[in-house]
Amino acid sequence: MNFVSIRVITDDVKRLVHFYEQVTGLSAKWSTDDFAELVSPSSILAIASTRTMELFGANAAHPADNHTVIIEFRVNDVDQEYEKLKTIISEFVKEPTTMPWGNRSLLFRDPDGNLINFFTPTSTDAIQKYER
Repeated sequence: MNFVSIRVITDDVKRLVHFYEQVTGLSAKWSTDDFAELVSPSSILAIASTRTMELFGANAAHPADNHTVIIEFRVNDVDQEYEKLKTIISEFVKEPTTMPWGNRSLLFRDPDGNLINFFTPTSTDAIQKYER
């Protein structure tokens, strides 16, 4: 099995795609007006309209209601990203902080309130974990 993507359901696909393009520097690949993907070397962040949920079953997902998942992006230098993001993000959940497990992390929210973590491995163990 190979984990390949996460899909965020939203009422405003264009707004959310634009936000993620700004913060990641990736360009979205649009399949329809209701579905776009931001493809990185290791995974895909898909963004889809609530209208797409009709294909999966009524009320299967609720947009802008995430209270348990953190969307994580490994970056080369979290402190540099923080400086760049200051022009886009008005309020950070947590400014760059080194976590006990060896990552330096920066937490903020997307326009729908989903929690995002930009992190850089800093300890030997954390660096080795991502050298696969």
